[in-house]
Amino acid sequence: MAELNTTLFPPISPLRHGMLAVDDLHTIYWEEVGNPNGIPVLFLHGGPGAGLSPAHRRFFDPLHYRVILFDQRGAGKSMPLGECRNNTTPLLIEDIERLRTMFGIEQWLVFGGSWGSTLALAYGQAHPERCLGFVLRGIFLCTRREIDFFLNGSEWFHPDVYDEFVAGIPVDERGDLLAAYHQRIMSHDPEVYWPAVRAWSRFEGRRVFLLPQPEEPPSDSLDLGVGRLESHYMANLGFFTDNQLLDNVSRIAHLPAVIVQGRYDVICPPVSAWRLHQAWKGSVMKMIPDAGHGAMETGITRALVTATEQFRKQRRFD
Repeated sequence: MAELNTTLFPPISPLRHGMLAVDDLHTIYWEEVGNPNGIPVLFLHGGPGAGLSPAHRRFFDPLHYRVILFDQRGAGKSMPLGECRNNTTPLLIEDIERLRTMFGIEQWLVFGGSWGSTLALAYGQAHPERCLGFVLRGIFLCTRREIDFFLNGSEWFHPDVYDEFVAGIPVDERGDLLAAYHQRIMSHDPEVYWPAVRAWSRFEGRRVFLLPQPEEPPSDSLDLGVGRLESHYMANLGFFTDNQLLDNVSRIAHLPAVIVQGRYDVICPPVSAWRLHQAWKGSVMKMIPDAGHGAMETGITRALVTATEQFRKQRRFD
C-alpha cells in the first residue's frame, strides 16, 4: 500500500458531486475532480456493477486533468441499486453523452478497466468524434468465449474457488452455470438471490489479484450490484453481437490508445488485449509481467499513471 501511495496522486475530494435522473427509473451518481480548466477525462468503472472508489480519482494529476466519474446504472450510489430493467450498453452510452453535455465538454480522454474497457470501446465506436484517446486496462470484449472462460476457465487455475462456486448449483444444472446463476440472482425471493449474488461476487473477487490478498469485509451493496449486473450483461452478451467491439475497431483506430494488461489475468485473459492491440495498429501495448487483473497491483497502477502523464504532456502514448 505504501508503494501505491507513492505511485498514485494524493487523495482528493470532488469539486462537485450530485445525482442525475436519466429516466423514470434510474438516477446516477456523478463526481467532478481536479482542475475545471484541465484536460477532460471520463473514468469508467468495472463490473458492471462494481461502482466507484475514492482511489479511482488518483490516476490523474489534479492540476492538469478535469476528471468526470460516475456510478453506472444500478451500481454504487446510483439508484435503484442492482436494477437491471432499462439497463443496457446503449443506455449507458446515452448516459455518458448526457453527462458530457451537462459538463459542457466537447472531447475527452476515455479511461476504463475490465468492463470499463468494454464500455469505453463501445462508447468510442458510437461517438469517435467525442474522444481524444483511450487508456484501457484488463481488456474484456464481452464475447461468448470470454464469458465461458470467466465462468468455467477458473477450474484450471483456481479449482478450490471453482468448486466453492458450483457447490450451490445442482449437478444437472452445472452444464450452464450462467443460466443457473442468472435464474437465482434474478429471483424475487431474498433467500434465493442473496446467496447467489454473494457467491458470484466472491467467485470473482478471489481471482482478481495475482497474489492472495486479505479478504475484504462482505459488502451487500457490492455483491448485489456485481452479481445482478454482471450476470445480466453476460446473459445478454453485453448487448453486442459476438465480436462486435473487435470488428468495429476501425471507427477509433485513428485515435491514440494504450492497453495495460496483466500477464496472469485470469478474469480477462491477455488474449483479448493482444487481439485488440493487433487490430488497433496505432495502439501501445503494456503487458505487465507480474500482475493479474487488479488495477491496484503495483505494475498496473504504475503503467496507468504513466499513461495519463504521457497523454497530458504529449497527447500520445509511448
